[in-house]
Amino acid sequence: MTAPRVPNLAIDEELKRKLLFTLLALVIYRVGAHIAAPGVNVTALADFIRNSAAAGFFGLYDALGGGLSRATVFALGIMPYISASIIFQLAGGVAPSIGKMQKDEEGKKKITQWTRYLTVFIALSQAYTFALFTESIPGAIDNPGIASRLVMVVTLTTGAIFVMWLGEQITERGIGNGMSLLITFSILERLWPGALQLLQFIRSGVVSAPGVILFLVILVVVIAAVVAMTIAARRIPIQIPRKVMGRGRIREGQKTFIPIRLITAGVMPIIFAQTIIIVPGTIASFTNNPTLTEIAGFFQPGDLPYDLTFGVLILLFSYFYTSIIFNSVDLAENLKKQGGFIPGVKPGASTADYIDGVLARITLPGGLFLAGIALLPILVSKGLGIPNQGFGGTSVLIVVGVLLDTIAQIEQHRTLRKYDGFMKTGRVKFRGRQQRYI
Repeated sequence: MTAPRVPNLAIDEELKRKLLFTLLALVIYRVGAHIAAPGVNVTALADFIRNSAAAGFFGLYDALGGGLSRATVFALGIMPYISASIIFQLAGGVAPSIGKMQKDEEGKKKITQWTRYLTVFIALSQAYTFALFTESIPGAIDNPGIASRLVMVVTLTTGAIFVMWLGEQITERGIGNGMSLLITFSILERLWPGALQLLQFIRSGVVSAPGVILFLVILVVVIAAVVAMTIAARRIPIQIPRKVMGRGRIREGQKTFIPIRLITAGVMPIIFAQTIIIVPGTIASFTNNPTLTEIAGFFQPGDLPYDLTFGVLILLFSYFYTSIIFNSVDLAENLKKQGGFIPGVKPGASTADYIDGVLARITLPGGLFLAGIALLPILVSKGLGIPNQGFGGTSVLIVVGVLLDTIAQIEQHRTLRKYDGFMKTGRVKFRGRQQRYI
């Protein structure tokens, strides 16, 4: 059988349209992330946040694509939508009715619509809270009052809704997961300013040239380790027996496997842990509570209490989030319905227990790796004397994961296009005759 040569031009044209649409949407997103909201003194706001106990909270938001520290029109970024999605994802593991809806096509559509409504509510709440916060900063608002507060709420909420729509359009009409790409593009945009800042540190003598070289070597090693751990998986062998399908058709037995990734929870444990550990400082900044201010001062990046607490929280959230998103009972039941089984393990409950045991064992090294990746920028900053560049370890984890997924989708698209072209125009010789695929 000889497959016909499918013109690459047709494949490249469709892929090019998708890539150009994705790039255009990402550029629009980043342009909006640099336009300040009306009536805000960006300099006064940024100076106050930089020296406040809530700097970690705003740094987290900015690292994930927002622009709260600059009060841009897209200040809330994609975070309201991500928060709403996480709420429903966690609710699916707690509420059986929502969990059932997540498995049904119509139920998924309803949950998607509810997620949008919840996104609007979260965006309104965050925008109003931020408006009150900016009014409390001297000189941050040109004309404080109800009118400026209303403008701030409408601007930030509208921006969050537009970002949500933009992400959905990328997913539907472009390449890759739109929400993830928005965050990734925001992170990659900071590479050039970070490189210039690093050069400035060398010129000013803040860091030495050997220290920068060692830093770059560590960065390359970290990226390689993240790539390896992201694609690493524990393969559970599955045996599917021979089965008679009817009318003489027989499905031959086959051996396959269930891949369980070492980092099943992805980057979410780091985000959860980071959110929890910056709560005291954020509340202290909003309320000026001396007790909370003292607690926030106790948890400083680089100090043993902070590093130890942060690492333990990441490990705990790795187990928690993995248990929520990975349902071993449903997997065992589906396997049983298909007639498949794990060699040496009884179908049903025993299979679910076996999968839970494997998941518990591989989550430990995965969680420890996440903790190491999250703490590494802090340790490197302290050891080499290089000022911390922000959410470094988490940024690498997000970028690597999203780019690997996007590359896989591009390859899948090209494979499907080749197969589609073959089915439409291909000819095969069979028993001396030519047959055309339709």
